[in-house]
Amino acid sequence: MMSVRDTQVPPVRRNPSVRTVALLALLAVLVFVTLSLPGPAMAQRAPQPDPEQGDGRVSAFYDWVKAIPAKPGKLLRSEPLPETVGLSNAARQSRILYTSTSGFDSKTPIVVSGALFVPKGTPPKGGWPVIAWAHGTVGLADICAPSWAGRSYRDTVYLNRWLAEGYAVVATDYQGLGVAGPHPLINIPAISYGVLDSIRAVVNGGLGIANNAVIVGQSQGGAAAFGAASYAPTYAPDIALKGAVGTGVIYNRSPELPTLPPPPVKPNPNVFDEAIVYSLFGFVVAQQFDPTLQFADVFTEKGAVLAKQARTACLFGVEADAAFGQFTRAETFLAKPGERYARFLETADERAARYGRYPTLKLPVPIFIGTGASDLTPSALNQLTLMKDACAAGSVVEGHVYAGLGHSATVNASLRDSIPFVKKAFAGEQITPVCEPHLQ
Repeated sequence: MMSVRDTQVPPVRRNPSVRTVALLALLAVLVFVTLSLPGPAMAQRAPQPDPEQGDGRVSAFYDWVKAIPAKPGKLLRSEPLPETVGLSNAARQSRILYTSTSGFDSKTPIVVSGALFVPKGTPPKGGWPVIAWAHGTVGLADICAPSWAGRSYRDTVYLNRWLAEGYAVVATDYQGLGVAGPHPLINIPAISYGVLDSIRAVVNGGLGIANNAVIVGQSQGGAAAFGAASYAPTYAPDIALKGAVGTGVIYNRSPELPTLPPPPVKPNPNVFDEAIVYSLFGFVVAQQFDPTLQFADVFTEKGAVLAKQARTACLFGVEADAAFGQFTRAETFLAKPGERYARFLETADERAARYGRYPTLKLPVPIFIGTGASDLTPSALNQLTLMKDACAAGSVVEGHVYAGLGHSATVNASLRDSIPFVKKAFAGEQITPVCEPHLQ
């Protein structure tokens, strides 16, 4: 057997031969080439907290200081979730931290937080089937993450119902909520990856959850439900996805499709409009893409005071202040935005194509879409159009439209139809398409 000593390079003579010089020259070239070649990527770490993006004011659980594993959907850690921010129908509930992929470039490893709720009773063989919950807009700051701040009464009632039906619930916070880094709001890749990797994390984390999932979401989360279903075949083919449910689904329609008529109702710029707060959060997200943008480019002096709160306050707080001050669009926004913002809008279509649209309208699984006939955020017309466009693309869509209901009320009202849909989806039963639903 050859010894270590046998493999050692003999010492160079004082007067090296031509051959030795040539070998040394070759070695020098090899070293140069080796150093010139791209080496393994440096370990990715979480970004430093940025108060301007609303980072901080949460517990150390959300801080991941080690290198981030490159594989998405890996459970990093968990801890018991306090009852004050939990669900009463859960037998076990915990905060979770897991790996995912940044929606900004679709390749950088990131850390995302969330929560897992396990129902009461005896799990079926193989583990609990799981509902992946995608929440609506809550704000941009870390403290707005539902796993930290808790959930609205509406969402608590809604999720408790799914637990009562015998499903575990995994609820992502999305990229940049809870953990350091910006939350990009309606960024379809970001929210879709966050949902899909939350399923992976609990399925592969030894938590008694089966690889048997349906995605359910509302508003921003409705977009996440549709987006995650559209990304699933390419981004997460390992997930046994059975269906998706969305209410108040946001749809950024491709300009390649036929133009639609404008919404029948236009907001009065001189009357208080509660939807105004979404524009405030949207501007802060615009600053993520162009930090040179200033509040003075878009807002009046009075409007800027309210808009700046969107960086650090949560949705309900900003909504309350907007209602207290009876902010109108006319007194919040400049009649004509500044040149910086005008230039930023020139590239809006490019950003919409990359971040705002679903990669495909042909889903691999059936989807339930519930729409309130009185919904203006987005409009009922927008949601009904998504139903027809998705059907035309080859998706199996079960559409419902609820008379007299708006954006929020549709969530729990739709349970009478979405629960039977989900049971059929899990059972693999055929779903009858309803592409142009009648008022219920």
